Amino acid sequence: MTTTTKPLYFDTAATTQMAPEVLAAMVEYLGNAATFANPSSSAHIPGRAASSIVEMARSQIAAELGCEADEVIFTSGATEANNIALRGLALAHSDHGRHLITSNIEHKAVLACCASLEHEGFEVTYLMPNSRGWVEPAKIAAVLRPDTLLVSLMHTNNETGVMQPISEVAALAAEHGVLLHVDAAQAAGKFRIDLQQTPIDLLSLSAHKFHGPKGVGCLVVRNRRQLRLRPLMYGGGQEFGLRPGTLATHQIVGLAVALSLAADRRLADLARVSDLKHHFIESLGSRLPVQIHGQPQDASPYIVNFSIAGIGSDALVNQLANELAIASGSACSSGTVDPSHVLRAMGVEGDTLYGAVRLSFDRNHSIDDVSTAVEQIVAAVRRMQELTA
Repeated sequence: MTTTTKPLYFDTAATTQMAPEVLAAMVEYLGNAATFANPSSSAHIPGRAASSIVEMARSQIAAELGCEADEVIFTSGATEANNIALRGLALAHSDHGRHLITSNIEHKAVLACCASLEHEGFEVTYLMPNSRGWVEPAKIAAVLRPDTLLVSLMHTNNETGVMQPISEVAALAAEHGVLLHVDAAQAAGKFRIDLQQTPIDLLSLSAHKFHGPKGVGCLVVRNRRQLRLRPLMYGGGQEFGLRPGTLATHQIVGLAVALSLAADRRLADLARVSDLKHHFIESLGSRLPVQIHGQPQDASPYIVNFSIAGIGSDALVNQLANELAIASGSACSSGTVDPSHVLRAMGVEGDTLYGAVRLSFDRNHSIDDVSTAVEQIVAAVRRMQELTA
């Protein structure tokens, strides 16, 4: 299906358009007089009806991820899930260790959380990736200590799309008795995540990254009864005492439907976006001097990060504002003058660093959309070159 809106939207790593099936399911439960009640109000029939909807959604999500239903904790999204995972674990188990390991290319939700823990007396080791944007398992093995409590490593980088060696790191962490947290915001729904096969202890995701609603996500806590976390907020004891507050039934339904829909379409969607990314790189590279950050064989087909020689990212984004919606750096750092911490960690510097932009694709894009994007980028670059000639 060809996208007809203008500007053409190529910022799906920031958020995706809600799928019609998801919207229909949410509206059904939002306007249903039989299921509008508070799911925590178990003393009456309407409350129990709403609760049953939540629990069906929880089971649906658990089946897709390969975990137990009571290991799925609903949150407002991956940022909150990351904070509960890191802070909740560190504060609850500080007597077992006060050392954490992460990387310099994590999302700000993880890096800022780690920084806050350092202020509270925890020690964090930040690992640099190699020039491919890949955190080598051997580097993690080299910094493991007897007091290491947790390794936190994202599945797929939100800026470059580089996919990390999660299976190898999970096996390494399990072998050494260290817990593993994975931020799967850019991976859930797009790639198969089976917690029966990969020993990940804590997994974060957001619905709006795979055509679900904003404002809802979850944290999977494996072996929740043994792995106790400290809540960040206190209240009515919802979500097994870990995340209090009235549950938004319709959003939770949206999360479950979006994840199931993504699973049903996963292989077809991967094939489609792989073709889109290949077409984009080949077409643009044949006409302009382009440098790709994150080799395609290492990266998600949903994301491409690149620089064009002599072209600044902010200037290019501004030139294209009426034609294309693309990102300069990560979505959470857009609007600042700080260059990408991810690319800098990969050794990218100078004009190349300040010229990096990101396009991200989804199943709604077509080859025609991508061809149009290439034409618009080439035209914008030619205009900018003429102005500086």
